[in-house]
Amino acid sequence: MSKTLNKNQTVEWKDINWRKLERVTFKLQKRIFRASERGDVKAVRKLQKTLIRSWSAKCIAVRRVTQDNQGKNTAGVDGIKSLTPKQRRRLVGRLKLTGKVKPTRRVMIPKPGTTETRPLGIPTIDDRALQALVKLALEPEWEALFEPNSYGFRPGRSCHDAIGAIFLSIRSKPKFVFDADISKCFDRINHKALLSKIHTYPTLSRLIKAWLKAGYMDGKELFPTHDGTPQGGVISPLLANIALHGMEERVKQYAETLKGSKRDNRCALSLIRYADDFVIIHEDLNIVKNCQEIIANWLSDLGLELKPSKTKITHTLNEIDGNVGFEFLGFHIQQHKVGNYRSASSRNGIPLGFTTLITPSKAKIKTHLVKITEVIDNHKTALQAALISKLNPIIKGWSNYYSTVVSKEIFKKVDSLTYNKLRAWAKTRGKGNINKDKYWRTVGDRNWCFSTEDGLELLTHSSTPIVRHTKVKGEASPFNGDWTYWSKRRGEYPETPNRVSKLIKKQKGICPHCGLYFTSTDMVEVDHIQPISLGGKDTYDNLQLLHKHCHDTKTASDGSLTKTTVENYDHQPF
Repeated sequence: MSKTLNKNQTVEWKDINWRKLERVTFKLQKRIFRASERGDVKAVRKLQKTLIRSWSAKCIAVRRVTQDNQGKNTAGVDGIKSLTPKQRRRLVGRLKLTGKVKPTRRVMIPKPGTTETRPLGIPTIDDRALQALVKLALEPEWEALFEPNSYGFRPGRSCHDAIGAIFLSIRSKPKFVFDADISKCFDRINHKALLSKIHTYPTLSRLIKAWLKAGYMDGKELFPTHDGTPQGGVISPLLANIALHGMEERVKQYAETLKGSKRDNRCALSLIRYADDFVIIHEDLNIVKNCQEIIANWLSDLGLELKPSKTKITHTLNEIDGNVGFEFLGFHIQQHKVGNYRSASSRNGIPLGFTTLITPSKAKIKTHLVKITEVIDNHKTALQAALISKLNPIIKGWSNYYSTVVSKEIFKKVDSLTYNKLRAWAKTRGKGNINKDKYWRTVGDRNWCFSTEDGLELLTHSSTPIVRHTKVKGEASPFNGDWTYWSKRRGEYPETPNRVSKLIKKQKGICPHCGLYFTSTDMVEVDHIQPISLGGKDTYDNLQLLHKHCHDTKTASDGSLTKTTVENYDHQPF
Protein backbone atom coordinates (compact mmCIF):
# COMPACT_ATOMS: atom_id res chain seq x y z
CA MET A 1 0.00 0.00 0.00
CA SER A 2 2.74 2.46 1.00
CA LYS A 3 4.79 1.65 -2.13
CA THR A 4 1.77 2.47 -4.27
CA LEU A 5 1.16 5.68 -2.34
CA ASN A 6 4.81 6.81 -2.68
CA LYS A 7 4.72 6.05 -6.38
CA ASN A 8 1.51 8.03 -6.77
CA GLN A 9 2.94 11.00 -4.90
CA THR A 10 5.86 11.29 -7.34
CA VAL A 11 3.52 11.67 -10.33
CA GLU A 12 3.57 15.18 -11.79
CA TRP A 13 0.19 16.94 -11.51
CA LYS A 14 -0.04 17.39 -15.28
CA ASP A 15 0.58 13.64 -15.80
CA ILE A 16 -2.17 12.41 -13.49
CA ASN A 17 -4.55 9.97 -15.20
CA TRP A 18 -7.82 11.66 -14.23
CA ARG A 19 -9.88 9.10 -16.11
CA LYS A 20 -8.54 6.32 -13.86
CA LEU A 21 -8.94 8.40 -10.68
CA GLU A 22 -12.53 9.37 -11.52
CA ARG A 23 -13.42 5.74 -12.20
CA VAL A 24 -11.88 4.50 -8.93
CA THR A 25 -13.60 7.23 -6.90
CA PHE A 26 -17.00 6.85 -8.55
CA LYS A 27 -16.91 3.07 -8.12
CA LEU A 28 -16.55 3.62 -4.34
CA GLN A 29 -19.27 6.29 -4.35
CA LYS A 30 -21.66 3.98 -6.20
CA ARG A 31 -21.01 1.21 -3.66
CA ILE A 32 -21.64 3.66 -0.79
CA PHE A 33 -24.90 4.72 -2.48
CA ARG A 34 -26.06 1.11 -2.93
CA ALA A 35 -25.12 0.16 0.65
CA SER A 36 -27.00 3.18 1.99
CA GLU A 37 -30.04 2.31 -0.16
CA ARG A 38 -30.26 -1.14 1.40
CA GLY A 39 -29.60 0.20 4.92
CA ASP A 40 -26.20 -1.49 5.40
CA VAL A 41 -24.62 1.12 7.70
CA LYS A 42 -21.56 -1.03 8.45
CA ALA A 43 -20.70 -1.30 4.74
CA VAL A 44 -21.31 2.45 4.26
CA ARG A 45 -18.83 3.37 7.01
CA LYS A 46 -16.20 0.91 5.77
CA LEU A 47 -16.44 2.19 2.19
CA GLN A 48 -16.38 5.85 3.33
CA LYS A 49 -13.15 5.22 5.26
CA THR A 50 -11.66 3.55 2.17
CA LEU A 51 -12.65 6.50 -0.03
CA ILE A 52 -11.27 9.12 2.39
CA ARG A 53 -7.91 7.26 2.49
CA SER A 54 -7.90 6.89 -1.31
CA TRP A 55 -5.21 8.79 -3.21
CA SER A 56 -7.60 9.07 -6.16
CA ALA A 57 -10.30 10.79 -4.11
CA LYS A 58 -7.75 13.10 -2.47
CA CYS A 59 -6.46 14.23 -5.89
CA ILE A 60 -10.01 14.89 -7.12
CA ALA A 61 -10.84 16.86 -3.94
CA VAL A 62 -7.74 19.04 -4.38
CA ARG A 63 -8.45 19.55 -8.08
CA ARG A 64 -12.03 20.63 -7.39
CA VAL A 65 -11.08 23.40 -4.95
CA THR A 66 -7.85 24.60 -6.61
CA GLN A 67 -8.58 24.13 -10.32
CA ASP A 68 -12.26 23.51 -11.11
CA ASN A 69 -13.98 25.83 -8.63
CA GLN A 70 -14.82 29.32 -9.95
CA GLY A 71 -14.14 30.80 -6.48
CA LYS A 72 -10.74 29.12 -6.25
CA ASN A 73 -8.86 32.43 -5.94
CA THR A 74 -10.59 33.44 -2.69
CA ALA A 75 -8.28 33.38 0.31
CA GLY A 76 -9.02 32.06 3.79
CA VAL A 77 -7.42 33.39 7.00
CA ASP A 78 -3.97 32.22 5.84
CA GLY A 79 -4.11 34.57 2.83
CA ILE A 80 -3.34 31.80 0.31
CA LYS A 81 -5.39 32.23 -2.88
CA SER A 82 -3.98 29.64 -5.27
CA LEU A 83 -1.56 26.72 -5.45
CA THR A 84 1.06 25.66 -7.99
CA PRO A 85 0.92 22.08 -9.34
CA LYS A 86 3.67 21.08 -6.88
CA GLN A 87 1.75 22.62 -3.97
CA ARG A 88 -1.39 20.76 -5.05
CA ARG A 89 0.55 17.50 -4.95
CA ARG A 90 1.85 18.27 -1.46
CA LEU A 91 -1.67 19.11 -0.30
CA VAL A 92 -2.87 15.70 -1.51
CA GLY A 93 -0.22 14.11 0.69
CA ARG A 94 -1.30 15.90 3.86
CA LEU A 95 -5.08 15.42 3.59
CA LYS A 96 -5.97 13.51 6.77
CA LEU A 97 -8.86 13.57 9.25
CA THR A 98 -6.79 15.17 12.03
CA GLY A 99 -9.50 17.37 13.54
CA LYS A 100 -7.18 20.39 13.33
CA VAL A 101 -8.92 23.21 11.46
CA LYS A 102 -8.54 26.96 11.06
CA PRO A 103 -11.32 29.55 11.52
CA THR A 104 -13.06 30.89 8.43
CA ARG A 105 -12.60 34.41 7.06
CA ARG A 106 -15.76 36.52 7.28
CA VAL A 107 -16.80 38.19 4.02
CA MET A 108 -20.07 40.08 3.55
CA ILE A 109 -21.71 39.82 0.14
CA PRO A 110 -24.88 41.58 -1.12
CA LYS A 111 -28.16 39.66 -1.34
CA PRO A 112 -29.43 39.81 -4.95
CA GLY A 113 -32.22 42.32 -5.41
CA THR A 114 -31.99 43.77 -1.88
CA THR A 115 -29.86 46.21 0.11
CA GLU A 116 -29.13 43.49 2.68
CA THR A 117 -25.90 41.52 2.92
CA ARG A 118 -25.22 37.98 4.04
CA PRO A 119 -22.09 36.59 5.66
CA LEU A 120 -19.80 34.07 4.03
CA GLY A 121 -17.22 32.08 5.96
CA ILE A 122 -14.27 31.30 3.66
CA PRO A 123 -12.17 28.34 4.87
CA THR A 124 -8.48 27.97 4.03
CA ILE A 125 -7.56 25.98 0.91
CA ASP A 126 -6.45 23.06 3.11
CA ASP A 127 -9.81 22.96 4.89
CA ARG A 128 -11.69 23.38 1.61
CA ALA A 129 -9.86 20.40 0.10
CA LEU A 130 -10.56 18.27 3.18
CA GLN A 131 -14.23 19.31 3.09
CA ALA A 132 -14.38 18.35 -0.60
CA LEU A 133 -12.90 14.94 0.27
CA VAL A 134 -15.41 14.38 3.09
CA LYS A 135 -18.23 15.49 0.78
CA LEU A 136 -17.16 12.85 -1.77
CA ALA A 137 -17.74 10.24 0.95
CA LEU A 138 -20.86 11.65 2.64
CA GLU A 139 -22.88 12.77 -0.39
CA PRO A 140 -23.61 9.33 -1.92
CA GLU A 141 -24.78 8.03 1.48
CA TRP A 142 -27.26 10.87 1.86
CA GLU A 143 -28.33 10.96 -1.81
CA ALA A 144 -29.73 7.47 -1.20
CA LEU A 145 -31.71 8.81 1.78
CA PHE A 146 -32.83 12.31 0.75
CA GLU A 147 -36.52 12.89 0.07
CA PRO A 148 -37.78 13.03 -3.54
CA ASN A 149 -39.06 16.63 -3.29
CA SER A 150 -35.83 18.15 -1.99
CA TYR A 151 -34.16 20.00 -4.87
CA GLY A 152 -31.62 22.55 -3.57
CA PHE A 153 -27.84 22.00 -3.63
CA ARG A 154 -28.13 18.42 -4.85
CA PRO A 155 -26.32 16.94 -7.86
CA GLY A 156 -28.56 16.68 -10.92
CA ARG A 157 -31.40 18.75 -9.41
CA SER A 158 -32.40 22.36 -9.96
CA CYS A 159 -34.89 25.16 -9.33
CA HIS A 160 -36.72 24.08 -12.47
CA ASP A 161 -37.29 20.61 -11.04
CA ALA A 162 -38.86 22.16 -7.93
CA ILE A 163 -41.14 24.31 -10.10
CA GLY A 164 -42.01 21.21 -12.14
CA ALA A 165 -42.98 19.38 -8.95
CA ILE A 166 -45.25 22.27 -7.91
CA PHE A 167 -46.96 22.25 -11.31
CA LEU A 168 -47.62 18.50 -11.07
CA SER A 169 -49.06 18.99 -7.57
CA ILE A 170 -51.63 21.64 -8.59
CA ARG A 171 -52.31 21.12 -12.30
CA SER A 172 -55.58 19.20 -11.80
CA LYS A 173 -56.98 20.90 -8.67
CA PRO A 174 -56.86 24.38 -7.06
CA LYS A 175 -55.14 24.18 -3.67
CA PHE A 176 -54.11 26.14 -0.60
CA VAL A 177 -50.40 26.87 -0.26
CA PHE A 178 -48.34 27.48 2.85
CA ASP A 179 -45.42 29.52 1.46
CA ALA A 180 -42.57 29.64 3.99
CA ASP A 181 -38.96 30.64 4.53
CA ILE A 182 -36.72 29.53 7.39
CA SER A 183 -35.16 32.46 9.27
CA LYS A 184 -31.33 32.55 8.97
CA CYS A 185 -31.23 28.80 8.39
CA PHE A 186 -27.48 28.46 7.74
CA ASP A 187 -26.63 30.63 10.77
CA ARG A 188 -28.84 28.96 13.37
CA ILE A 189 -28.73 25.19 12.84
CA ASN A 190 -28.14 23.52 16.21
CA HIS A 191 -24.75 21.77 16.10
CA LYS A 192 -25.68 18.96 18.48
CA ALA A 193 -28.88 18.14 16.56
CA LEU A 194 -27.01 18.20 13.22
CA LEU A 195 -24.17 15.94 14.40
CA SER A 196 -26.71 13.54 15.88
CA LYS A 197 -28.48 13.41 12.51
CA ILE A 198 -25.28 12.83 10.52
CA HIS A 199 -24.45 9.98 12.93
CA THR A 200 -21.18 9.04 11.25
CA TYR A 201 -18.12 7.33 12.70
CA PRO A 202 -16.28 9.11 15.59
CA THR A 203 -13.19 10.43 13.72
CA LEU A 204 -15.27 12.02 10.96
CA SER A 205 -17.85 13.29 13.45
CA ARG A 206 -15.10 15.07 15.44
CA LEU A 207 -13.77 16.70 12.25
CA ILE A 208 -17.22 17.97 11.22
CA LYS A 209 -17.75 19.28 14.76
CA ALA A 210 -14.37 21.06 14.54
CA TRP A 211 -15.47 22.79 11.29
CA LEU A 212 -18.76 23.85 12.86
CA LYS A 213 -17.02 25.18 16.00
CA ALA A 214 -14.00 26.73 14.23
CA GLY A 215 -15.23 30.33 14.58
CA TYR A 216 -14.56 33.13 12.11
CA MET A 217 -12.11 35.99 11.75
CA ASP A 218 -13.56 39.44 11.08
CA GLY A 219 -10.49 41.56 10.48
CA LYS A 220 -8.08 40.51 13.23
CA GLU A 221 -10.73 39.53 15.74
CA LEU A 222 -11.80 35.91 16.32
CA PHE A 223 -15.49 35.20 16.97
CA PRO A 224 -16.85 31.83 18.15
CA THR A 225 -19.55 29.91 16.26
CA HIS A 226 -22.02 28.26 18.62
CA ASP A 227 -24.65 27.57 15.93
CA GLY A 228 -24.98 27.27 12.16
CA THR A 229 -22.89 25.97 9.29
CA PRO A 230 -20.89 28.72 7.53
CA GLN A 231 -22.00 29.64 4.02
CA GLY A 232 -18.88 29.55 1.90
CA GLY A 233 -17.70 26.13 3.02
CA VAL A 234 -17.64 23.34 0.43
CA ILE A 235 -19.60 20.99 2.67
CA SER A 236 -22.06 23.54 4.14
CA PRO A 237 -24.94 23.06 1.61
CA LEU A 238 -24.80 19.28 2.17
CA LEU A 239 -24.86 19.75 5.96
CA ALA A 240 -27.86 22.11 5.69
CA ASN A 241 -29.72 19.56 3.54
CA ILE A 242 -28.98 16.83 6.09
CA ALA A 243 -30.32 19.09 8.87
CA LEU A 244 -33.58 19.72 6.96
CA HIS A 245 -33.98 16.11 5.81
CA GLY A 246 -37.21 14.64 7.13
CA MET A 247 -39.53 17.62 6.66
CA GLU A 248 -41.41 16.01 3.80
CA GLU A 249 -41.76 12.68 5.61
CA ARG A 250 -43.01 14.44 8.75
CA VAL A 251 -46.02 15.97 6.96
CA LYS A 252 -46.62 12.72 5.06
CA GLN A 253 -46.83 10.92 8.44
CA TYR A 254 -49.44 13.47 9.53
CA ALA A 255 -51.35 12.82 6.27
CA GLU A 256 -51.56 9.13 7.17
CA THR A 257 -53.54 10.00 10.32
CA LEU A 258 -56.35 11.62 8.27
CA LYS A 259 -59.53 9.84 7.23
CA GLY A 260 -59.34 7.69 4.11
CA SER A 261 -56.61 5.75 2.34
CA LYS A 262 -53.11 6.34 3.76
CA ARG A 263 -51.62 6.14 0.27
CA ASP A 264 -54.08 8.64 -1.22
CA ASN A 265 -53.65 11.00 1.73
CA ARG A 266 -49.86 10.95 1.36
CA CYS A 267 -50.15 11.73 -2.36
CA ALA A 268 -52.64 14.57 -1.78
CA LEU A 269 -50.27 16.48 0.54
CA SER A 270 -47.07 17.94 -0.94
CA LEU A 271 -44.04 19.53 0.67
CA ILE A 272 -41.59 20.81 -1.95
CA ARG A 273 -38.29 22.23 -0.72
CA TYR A 274 -35.39 24.06 -2.33
CA ALA A 275 -32.70 24.54 0.35
CA ASP A 276 -34.40 26.59 3.09
CA ASP A 277 -37.38 27.71 0.95
CA PHE A 278 -40.40 25.39 0.89
CA VAL A 279 -44.12 25.21 0.19
CA ILE A 280 -46.80 22.90 1.59
CA ILE A 281 -49.74 22.28 -0.76
CA HIS A 282 -53.17 20.74 -0.07
CA GLU A 283 -56.80 21.39 -1.02
CA ASP A 284 -57.95 21.66 2.63
CA LEU A 285 -57.08 24.88 4.48
CA ASN A 286 -57.21 23.27 7.94
CA ILE A 287 -54.74 20.59 6.90
CA VAL A 288 -52.35 23.25 5.59
CA LYS A 289 -52.64 25.19 8.88
CA ASN A 290 -51.97 22.02 10.88
CA CYS A 291 -48.89 21.37 8.74
CA GLN A 292 -47.64 24.89 9.50
CA GLU A 293 -47.76 24.13 13.21
CA ILE A 294 -46.20 20.67 12.79
CA ILE A 295 -43.27 22.06 10.76
CA ALA A 296 -42.72 24.96 13.19
CA ASN A 297 -42.37 22.43 16.03
CA TRP A 298 -40.17 20.15 13.92
CA LEU A 299 -37.83 23.05 13.09
CA SER A 300 -37.56 24.14 16.74
CA ASP A 301 -35.74 20.86 17.52
CA LEU A 302 -33.02 22.05 15.13
CA GLY A 303 -32.88 25.53 16.67
CA LEU A 304 -34.71 26.98 13.67
CA GLU A 305 -37.88 29.01 13.19
CA LEU A 306 -40.04 30.28 10.34
CA LYS A 307 -39.53 33.85 9.12
CA PRO A 308 -42.86 35.65 9.78
CA SER A 309 -42.34 38.31 7.09
CA LYS A 310 -41.96 35.62 4.39
CA THR A 311 -44.54 33.14 5.67
CA LYS A 312 -48.13 33.20 4.44
CA ILE A 313 -51.06 31.04 3.35
CA THR A 314 -52.49 31.69 -0.09
CA HIS A 315 -54.56 29.90 -2.73
CA THR A 316 -53.64 29.00 -6.28
CA LEU A 317 -56.99 30.17 -7.77
CA ASN A 318 -59.00 32.20 -5.26
CA GLU A 319 -58.04 35.45 -3.57
CA ILE A 320 -57.10 35.44 0.15
CA ASP A 321 -56.46 38.81 1.86
CA GLY A 322 -55.83 40.43 -1.52
CA ASN A 323 -53.37 37.74 -2.64
CA VAL A 324 -53.78 34.97 -5.18
CA GLY A 325 -51.08 32.56 -6.26
CA PHE A 326 -47.57 32.61 -4.79
CA GLU A 327 -43.92 33.24 -5.61
CA PHE A 328 -41.22 30.60 -5.46
CA LEU A 329 -37.61 30.78 -6.66
CA GLY A 330 -38.32 33.86 -8.79
CA PHE A 331 -41.45 32.44 -10.43
CA HIS A 332 -45.09 33.47 -9.94
CA ILE A 333 -47.45 30.48 -9.82
CA GLN A 334 -51.19 31.11 -10.22
CA GLN A 335 -54.33 29.56 -11.66
CA HIS A 336 -56.88 31.49 -13.73
CA LYS A 337 -60.53 30.75 -14.48
CA VAL A 338 -60.99 30.26 -18.22
CA GLY A 339 -63.47 28.85 -20.72
CA ASN A 340 -63.41 25.18 -21.65
CA TYR A 341 -61.30 25.65 -24.80
CA ARG A 342 -58.39 27.08 -22.75
CA SER A 343 -58.97 24.99 -19.66
CA ALA A 344 -56.80 22.25 -18.22
CA SER A 345 -58.44 18.84 -18.35
CA SER A 346 -58.72 15.96 -15.92
CA ARG A 347 -57.28 12.54 -16.72
CA ASN A 348 -60.67 11.65 -18.16
CA GLY A 349 -60.52 14.64 -20.53
CA ILE A 350 -63.13 16.69 -18.63
CA PRO A 351 -62.42 20.50 -18.67
CA LEU A 352 -61.55 21.78 -15.18
CA GLY A 353 -62.47 25.44 -15.80
CA PHE A 354 -59.02 26.85 -14.99
CA THR A 355 -55.46 26.90 -16.28
CA THR A 356 -52.19 27.02 -14.35
CA LEU A 357 -49.72 29.69 -15.46
CA ILE A 358 -46.15 29.98 -14.21
CA THR A 359 -44.42 33.25 -15.14
CA PRO A 360 -41.38 35.30 -14.08
CA SER A 361 -42.21 37.17 -10.85
CA LYS A 362 -42.78 40.94 -11.06
CA ALA A 363 -39.98 41.54 -8.54
CA LYS A 364 -37.48 39.60 -10.67
CA ILE A 365 -38.56 41.43 -13.84
CA LYS A 366 -38.03 44.74 -12.07
CA THR A 367 -34.61 43.69 -10.71
CA HIS A 368 -33.54 42.56 -14.18
CA LEU A 369 -34.61 45.84 -15.79
CA VAL A 370 -32.78 47.82 -13.11
CA LYS A 371 -29.62 45.81 -13.86
CA ILE A 372 -29.94 46.48 -17.60
CA THR A 373 -30.49 50.20 -16.91
CA GLU A 374 -27.41 50.34 -14.65
CA VAL A 375 -25.23 48.74 -17.32
CA ILE A 376 -26.48 51.15 -20.01
CA ASP A 377 -26.02 54.16 -17.70
CA ASN A 378 -22.48 53.00 -16.81
CA HIS A 379 -21.56 52.75 -20.50
CA LYS A 380 -22.63 56.23 -21.64
CA THR A 381 -19.18 56.98 -23.08
CA ALA A 382 -18.12 53.40 -23.88
CA LEU A 383 -17.95 51.80 -27.30
CA GLN A 384 -21.14 50.13 -28.53
CA ALA A 385 -19.29 46.80 -28.66
CA ALA A 386 -18.37 47.09 -24.96
CA LEU A 387 -22.01 47.76 -24.04
CA ILE A 388 -23.26 44.79 -26.10
CA SER A 389 -20.60 42.49 -24.62
CA LYS A 390 -21.68 43.47 -21.11
CA LEU A 391 -25.44 43.16 -21.74
CA ASN A 392 -25.48 39.90 -23.70
CA PRO A 393 -24.57 37.52 -20.81
CA ILE A 394 -27.14 39.26 -18.56
CA ILE A 395 -29.92 38.95 -21.16
CA LYS A 396 -28.95 35.38 -22.08
CA GLY A 397 -28.75 34.14 -18.47
CA TRP A 398 -32.06 35.68 -17.39
CA SER A 399 -33.91 34.54 -20.51
CA ASN A 400 -32.60 30.98 -20.23
CA TYR A 401 -33.70 30.79 -16.59
CA TYR A 402 -37.28 31.69 -17.52
CA SER A 403 -37.33 29.83 -20.85
CA THR A 404 -39.29 26.87 -19.43
CA VAL A 405 -42.42 28.79 -18.37
CA VAL A 406 -45.00 31.23 -19.82
CA SER A 407 -42.54 34.03 -20.66
CA LYS A 408 -43.07 34.95 -24.32
CA GLU A 409 -45.12 38.11 -23.69
CA ILE A 410 -42.89 39.19 -20.80
CA PHE A 411 -39.79 38.71 -22.97
CA LYS A 412 -41.34 41.02 -25.61
CA LYS A 413 -42.19 43.63 -22.99
CA VAL A 414 -38.67 43.57 -21.51
CA ASP A 415 -37.20 43.85 -25.03
CA SER A 416 -39.36 46.92 -25.69
CA LEU A 417 -38.23 48.60 -22.46
CA THR A 418 -34.60 47.72 -23.20
CA TYR A 419 -34.95 49.20 -26.70
CA ASN A 420 -36.26 52.48 -25.19
CA LYS A 421 -33.23 52.63 -22.88
CA LEU A 422 -30.90 52.07 -25.83
CA ARG A 423 -32.59 54.84 -27.84
CA ALA A 424 -32.01 57.18 -24.90
CA TRP A 425 -28.36 56.01 -24.76
CA ALA A 426 -27.92 56.75 -28.48
CA LYS A 427 -29.67 60.14 -28.19
CA THR A 428 -27.33 61.22 -25.40
CA ARG A 429 -24.31 60.38 -27.53
CA GLY A 430 -25.80 61.93 -30.68
CA LYS A 431 -26.97 65.13 -28.95
CA GLY A 432 -30.61 64.34 -29.70
CA ASN A 433 -29.99 62.18 -32.76
CA ILE A 434 -30.37 58.40 -32.30
CA ASN A 435 -27.82 57.72 -35.10
CA LYS A 436 -29.93 54.95 -36.63
CA ASP A 437 -27.38 53.94 -39.27
CA LYS A 438 -24.55 53.91 -36.74
CA TYR A 439 -26.15 51.80 -33.99
CA TRP A 440 -29.05 49.94 -35.62
CA ARG A 441 -29.00 47.61 -38.60
CA THR A 442 -31.18 45.17 -40.52
CA VAL A 443 -30.05 41.60 -39.84
CA GLY A 444 -31.76 39.04 -42.07
CA ASP A 445 -35.47 39.86 -41.94
CA ARG A 446 -35.15 41.74 -38.63
CA ASN A 447 -35.03 45.54 -38.53
CA TRP A 448 -33.67 47.78 -35.83
CA CYS A 449 -31.10 45.33 -34.49
CA PHE A 450 -28.71 47.00 -32.04
CA SER A 451 -25.42 45.90 -33.59
CA THR A 452 -21.95 46.96 -34.69
CA GLU A 453 -20.51 47.19 -38.20
CA ASP A 454 -18.48 44.00 -37.68
CA GLY A 455 -21.57 41.95 -36.76
CA LEU A 456 -21.65 41.99 -32.95
CA GLU A 457 -25.36 42.01 -32.13
CA LEU A 458 -27.31 42.57 -28.93
CA LEU A 459 -29.32 39.50 -28.00
CA THR A 460 -33.04 39.87 -27.43
CA HIS A 461 -35.03 38.12 -24.73
CA SER A 462 -37.71 37.05 -27.19
CA SER A 463 -35.17 35.20 -29.38
CA THR A 464 -34.91 32.61 -26.57
CA PRO A 465 -37.20 29.67 -27.41
CA ILE A 466 -39.71 28.51 -24.79
CA VAL A 467 -39.01 24.84 -24.08
CA ARG A 468 -40.82 23.01 -21.26
CA HIS A 469 -38.53 21.45 -18.66
CA THR A 470 -38.81 17.74 -17.87
CA LYS A 471 -38.68 17.22 -14.12
CA VAL A 472 -36.04 14.87 -12.73
CA LYS A 473 -37.34 11.40 -11.86
CA GLY A 474 -38.50 11.26 -8.22
CA GLU A 475 -35.61 9.58 -6.39
CA ALA A 476 -33.09 9.43 -9.25
CA SER A 477 -29.47 10.16 -8.33
CA PRO A 478 -26.26 10.56 -10.38
CA PHE A 479 -24.72 7.95 -8.07
CA ASN A 480 -26.91 5.24 -9.61
CA GLY A 481 -24.52 5.16 -12.58
CA ASP A 482 -27.09 5.85 -15.32
CA TRP A 483 -24.76 8.10 -17.32
CA THR A 484 -26.94 8.18 -20.42
CA TYR A 485 -29.85 9.66 -18.44
CA TRP A 486 -27.74 12.23 -16.60
CA SER A 487 -25.66 13.45 -19.55
CA LYS A 488 -28.86 13.81 -21.62
CA ARG A 489 -30.46 15.85 -18.80
CA ARG A 490 -27.42 18.07 -18.62
CA GLY A 491 -27.71 18.90 -22.30
CA GLU A 492 -31.39 19.79 -21.85
CA TYR A 493 -30.96 21.87 -18.69
CA PRO A 494 -32.53 25.35 -19.19
CA GLU A 495 -29.40 27.32 -18.34
CA THR A 496 -27.01 25.31 -20.48
CA PRO A 497 -25.58 27.60 -23.20
CA ASN A 498 -26.60 26.58 -26.73
CA ARG A 499 -23.07 25.69 -27.77
CA VAL A 500 -22.57 23.49 -24.73
CA SER A 501 -25.94 21.78 -25.24
CA LYS A 502 -25.24 21.05 -28.92
CA LEU A 503 -21.76 19.71 -28.17
CA ILE A 504 -23.04 17.45 -25.37
CA LYS A 505 -25.50 15.91 -27.84
CA LYS A 506 -22.88 15.68 -30.61
CA GLN A 507 -20.42 13.97 -28.21
CA LYS A 508 -23.17 11.80 -26.65
CA GLY A 509 -22.36 13.18 -23.21
CA ILE A 510 -18.70 12.10 -23.27
CA CYS A 511 -15.52 14.17 -22.86
CA PRO A 512 -13.28 13.26 -25.84
CA HIS A 513 -10.09 13.94 -23.82
CA CYS A 514 -10.64 11.52 -20.92
CA GLY A 515 -13.48 9.40 -22.33
CA LEU A 516 -15.70 9.88 -19.26
CA TYR A 517 -19.30 11.06 -19.22
CA PHE A 518 -19.96 14.62 -18.04
CA THR A 519 -21.60 14.46 -14.63
CA SER A 520 -24.25 16.88 -13.41
CA THR A 521 -21.71 18.87 -11.36
CA ASP A 522 -18.65 18.86 -13.65
CA MET A 523 -17.28 22.18 -14.80
CA VAL A 524 -16.96 22.09 -18.57
CA GLU A 525 -15.49 24.39 -21.20
CA VAL A 526 -15.73 24.73 -24.96
CA ASP A 527 -12.34 24.20 -26.61
CA HIS A 528 -10.99 24.88 -30.11
CA ILE A 529 -9.63 21.53 -31.39
CA GLN A 530 -7.11 23.43 -33.50
CA PRO A 531 -6.26 26.53 -31.43
CA ILE A 532 -7.15 29.92 -32.90
CA SER A 533 -3.56 31.03 -32.31
CA LEU A 534 -2.48 28.21 -34.67
CA GLY A 535 -5.01 29.03 -37.40
CA GLY A 536 -8.09 27.24 -36.09
CA LYS A 537 -11.57 28.66 -36.75
CA ASP A 538 -14.42 29.43 -34.37
CA THR A 539 -16.80 26.98 -36.07
CA TYR A 540 -18.66 23.93 -34.74
CA ASP A 541 -16.49 21.43 -36.61
CA ASN A 542 -13.48 22.87 -34.72
CA LEU A 543 -15.16 22.87 -31.29
CA GLN A 544 -15.32 20.25 -28.58
CA LEU A 545 -16.60 20.18 -25.02
CA LEU A 546 -14.06 19.20 -22.36
CA HIS A 547 -13.92 18.96 -18.58
CA LYS A 548 -12.21 22.10 -17.27
CA HIS A 549 -9.20 20.15 -16.01
CA CYS A 550 -9.01 18.25 -19.33
CA HIS A 551 -9.07 21.60 -21.13
CA ASP A 552 -6.16 22.80 -18.96
CA THR A 553 -4.14 19.66 -19.81
CA LYS A 554 -4.95 19.83 -23.53
CA THR A 555 -4.00 23.53 -23.74
CA ALA A 556 -0.66 22.85 -22.02
CA SER A 557 0.26 20.32 -24.71
CA ASP A 558 -1.38 21.50 -27.96
CA GLY A 559 1.09 24.24 -28.80
CA SER A 560 -1.42 27.08 -28.48
CA LEU A 561 -0.27 30.43 -27.14
CA THR A 562 -3.16 30.84 -24.71
CA LYS A 563 -6.16 28.93 -23.47
CA THR A 564 -9.22 30.21 -25.34
CA THR A 565 -12.47 29.47 -23.56
CA VAL A 566 -15.57 30.13 -25.63
CA GLU A 567 -17.99 29.37 -22.82
CA ASN A 568 -17.76 27.65 -19.49
CA TYR A 569 -20.65 26.22 -17.58
CA ASP A 570 -21.05 25.10 -13.99
CA HIS A 571 -24.25 23.13 -13.45
CA GLN A 572 -24.94 24.63 -9.94
CA PRO A 573 -25.66 28.35 -10.65
CA PHE A 574 -28.24 28.83 -7.86
